[in-house]
Amino acid sequence: MLETAGIDYEEGQHTQELILNAAKVVKSPGIPEKAPIITTLRNAGISIISEIEFAARYTQAKLIAITGSNGKTTTTALTYHLLKAGGFNVGVAGNIGNSFAMELASGNHFDYYVLEVSSFQLDDIVDFQPHIAVITNITPDHLDRYDYSLDKYAAAKFNIVRNLTPADYFIYGADSPELVQRLNRYPNKATPYPFSLHVDNAVIWSDGQLIYLPNQSTLPVAALSLKGKHNLYNAMAAVAVAQILGVPQPNISRALSSFIPPEHRLEPVASINGVLFINDSKATNTDAAWYALDAFTQPIIWIVGGVDKGNDYTPLLPLVQSRVKAIVCLGKDNEKIIQTFAPIAPTIVQTQSAEQAVTAAFNLAASGNVVLLSPACASFDLFNNYQDRGQQFKQAVHHLMQITNTHQPNLTQ
Repeated sequence: MLETAGIDYEEGQHTQELILNAAKVVKSPGIPEKAPIITTLRNAGISIISEIEFAARYTQAKLIAITGSNGKTTTTALTYHLLKAGGFNVGVAGNIGNSFAMELASGNHFDYYVLEVSSFQLDDIVDFQPHIAVITNITPDHLDRYDYSLDKYAAAKFNIVRNLTPADYFIYGADSPELVQRLNRYPNKATPYPFSLHVDNAVIWSDGQLIYLPNQSTLPVAALSLKGKHNLYNAMAAVAVAQILGVPQPNISRALSSFIPPEHRLEPVASINGVLFINDSKATNTDAAWYALDAFTQPIIWIVGGVDKGNDYTPLLPLVQSRVKAIVCLGKDNEKIIQTFAPIAPTIVQTQSAEQAVTAAFNLAASGNVVLLSPACASFDLFNNYQDRGQQFKQAVHHLMQITNTHQPNLTQ
């Protein structure tokens, strides 16, 4: 695309002399602030903006921007699904699918865009102003990028509300303590819409229905397709967006029932001899793993491990003690996991590949058990990314299914 447009570019390196001639630099979110080239640019006084900031300057679409430590991809996909069901001319981009800039450069112009935005993308915004901003929750994550400071990480998340006006809306998870305690630090002018399992004056979940307290409307959801308490939160956030924008409630209800969750998020893979295998590879922090462990009442063989991002595993101890039958470590360095859980886990084994982990977990499981890949860690020690980890896990499960002659997996346990 750059060649077609006659734009010069480099791959695999930066020529510093060329970069320093720039009036403005658009930084990839994967480049940390401490990278030498960024330090050089800052010292030279050259403006640095994020890709999401750059792209937003070239569209008149109304933007729904969704961030959070957990749930942002599912919430983004579900919000897009609800708006499509409501007949909106809507696209989806950001940290999901194509970058926002790529969408616009490709000629995909919609009236609305649902954007998943990470803290990395929010680090260098200036004027970025969504019409609806969503923070699902804040829990420790990516602390290695933020000097192991939860405050610095949270500040990046709250950049999403920096430019909101009274004509805009701010949807946030009222059951997230780290989020709620910081609301006063980052005031904004938007109309607030909290969502919660129990807080008054919010979008709440009660007795199988969503209750939208600002106007006392209720939305029965008898067949919500998403599993787990965390997905109730995701559904509440998405429904709040849909109701603000005027999607009819029958459309919302039908769309919630038909939604297919994104891959690698509590994804049923197969049932082999009564053992259910679940791929939750996207659970790259302890909070996500907590919700995954909480989603099952059956005894769990828990596959955990990878690149630790400054994790505190102690909040998982009660769930592990009550629900986890055995732990299978999948990572190069498992010492912190072993030290944390050895006093309460009857069995801990170490593996170095998805194939080994699946085989070990199956050998430890009995009919009626769940093998849960919910790593609580990043994937880069043994895998290219969380998608690669999830795909290798699924391939290993399917291979196991073949050699055990299991032909009709039951995914409804």
